[in-house]
Parts: sequence; structure tokens; C-alpha cells
Amino acid sequence: MPIKNRFAETYEEIAGWRRHLHAHPELGFEEHETAKFVEEKLRSFGISDITTGIAGTGVVAVIEGRSNTSGRTVGLRADMDALPIKEATGLPHASQNPGKMHACGHDGHTAMLLGAAQYLAQTRNFDGRCALIFQPAEESGGGGNVMVQEGLMERWGIEEVYGMHNMPGYPTGKFAIRPGALLAAADMFDIVIEGQGGHAAAPHEAIDTNLAAAHVVIALQSIASRNVDPVEQVVVSVCTIRSDTESHNVLPQTVKLIGTVRTLDEEVRDLTEARLRDLVTHTVAAYQCRADIDYARGYPVTENHERETGYAADVAENIVPGVWRDTPPIMAGEDFSYMLNVRPGAYMMIGNGTEGATVHHPKYDFNDEAIPAGCSWFAEMVETRLPLG
Repeated sequence: MPIKNRFAETYEEIAGWRRHLHAHPELGFEEHETAKFVEEKLRSFGISDITTGIAGTGVVAVIEGRSNTSGRTVGLRADMDALPIKEATGLPHASQNPGKMHACGHDGHTAMLLGAAQYLAQTRNFDGRCALIFQPAEESGGGGNVMVQEGLMERWGIEEVYGMHNMPGYPTGKFAIRPGALLAAADMFDIVIEGQGGHAAAPHEAIDTNLAAAHVVIALQSIASRNVDPVEQVVVSVCTIRSDTESHNVLPQTVKLIGTVRTLDEEVRDLTEARLRDLVTHTVAAYQCRADIDYARGYPVTENHERETGYAADVAENIVPGVWRDTPPIMAGEDFSYMLNVRPGAYMMIGNGTEGATVHHPKYDFNDEAIPAGCSWFAEMVETRLPLG
């Protein structure tokens, strides 16, 4: 089945919802107005089985099919939160909340799931139940994990779960997916290096933490180049270097390094953490410093289940031919991983266009032209996995 005609007819309405959400972004676990907007739309579609407040600001709604002889429930998930970024698009629907921005397309994900919900509530061409999951705090806070811990799958009897994310750099509305590891585990580290501050004109009387920090940054790059099998993938990035002073003539007492580790394999993840700890400890010691290392495991690898990936790709192929079924893994993290850890399912990528800014950029904007294909995929996943008759 190609893109559903219904979404061509309701395109402007759904795009209007998306732009409203874009103009009113809220950060993780603060999505109160967003959740209220979602609930109001769902009720206007005639959906009455709505639960709010799961994971604080999450919303779960259930649509009953024309029959329920299957007794099965399929879950569809969209994320709702924005990022702490000052928007620079200059668009008419730009953020009205200073310092907050939908710079990752969650406004588009939410709008597409609302569009699918409207269609499914009107047609109910399926046998079973569809659980619509509007999740808070994907960017930070692991809202997906909180929903799982609060019994999301058990409370609503969800047997399979599917989600979608926009993909800048890929043709608008085209689909891409792969079985297995699609997105990386995302770990974080904070390293505080302590030496002895002093006058910059007398470095021999101090213990230079800046020098130690510089060598740590370089040493950490050896993990990928010299410790991990070249056919495996790992990213070690030091993203922030901050000292306890800002001066042209003071050597700082402490320097803090903040960064992330991204991996696609648990053994590589363990190896990278171990090597990071060793390299930091011994490198700073070589410069007479000591280090305090805070290493935190974050989102796990987003692992698509093979059978469900096939279902998702087949549906996408019917909507927009030419699905990329073996797209390369992406080293970004995603907390839909927690849902895939407890239920079979798949995470689909949808093209956001080959021009314009990428996600997490102050000039990024979700491409509304992807809405009909995305809505069609959500709706068709339910109709395909819960067929009538």
C-alpha cells in the first residue's frame, strides 16, 4: 500500500500541530504543556482510554480495533522532549521558549504519531489493540527506561513495540533500517585532574594540570586506534575541558574533562571503560597529578529484533519503495533501547532531506514533507501486525 490518501488530506493539519509543538518546546520531564496538547488531540479523535503521568509527563492511549479476537497489543512510540539550545532558524514557528528548541525532530515524531492516531481511531481496521506511547525525556533522563520500570509493557499488555526517528542527509520520506545494533550505547565520563596551582612564570614550582589534561586527551584516542579491533566501532570524545581559573598567568589547581563513549558491543564497551580508567590514572601520574574518574553507563545499544525489523521494512517498502535495509549503524544513543530490551520490535529511520542542518544544531528543523510517509508507516504497522479477518 502506498502513502495513505488520508494523510495527504490531513497533511496541513498535522504540519500545523508539528509547528505548534516546535514553537513551544519543553525539556525532559517538563513536557506538561506538550502532554496536555497530546491528550487534547487524542480526546478530539474520540479516544477515551488515555493515561497521563506515567514517567511524570508521559501519555499512553489505547485504540481498540474493530475486533479483538487476537487479544494482542502493538505499541507505537514517539518522544516529546526538546533540547537546551537557543534556536537560530528565524522561522515563523521558531521557539518561543528562550534557550529551548526542538532540535532533534521530536516535534515531528509526536505529530506523526498523532496523525496516525487520528486515522486509526477513525478507521479501526485492525484486530486487537494499539497502544500509543508518548514518551518524555529521551534526550536526557532516560524517560523510556522510566516508563519500562513503571510497568509500561505489562500494564498495557504490549507484545511488540515500534518507533521512528528522522534522519537528516537521507532523502525526505525514504526509510532506512537494519537488524541488530542500529544505535550505540552512550556512556559518560567526568575526569577531575588535580595537581598544584601556581604562577605561570614559574611552572617548575607548580604541578601543571593543563599539561596532564592535554596528554590524557591524546592518550584516550589510542583506545580506538590501538586497543579495539579495527572492524569494531568505538567513539571516545572529550567534549569539555574546564579549569578552576580563567587567567593568563595562573596554572590551575584542577582541570575537569567531560566526555562520552559510544560503542555497539558490550565487550567493546567493557574494554573501553577499563582502558579509559588505566590510561587516565597512569597518564596523570606521569605528570605528578592524580585523577578522580566518574564513569557512568548510559543508554544501552539500540538492538533491532531481526523478525520485527523485517516486518517494519516490508511495511515501509509498500509505502515508499527502496528501503535501505542495511543502513550503517549510527553512533548516537537512543533510549528506545530500553523498550527493545524487554519486548521485540524495531526502530525505523525516516529521511529528513539531504539539505539543511543536522540534528542538535540551532538551525535544524523537522521536514514536514516527511509527515505523510511517517504517518502511513505508523498506521500500516498496526494494520499489518494486527490484520482483520
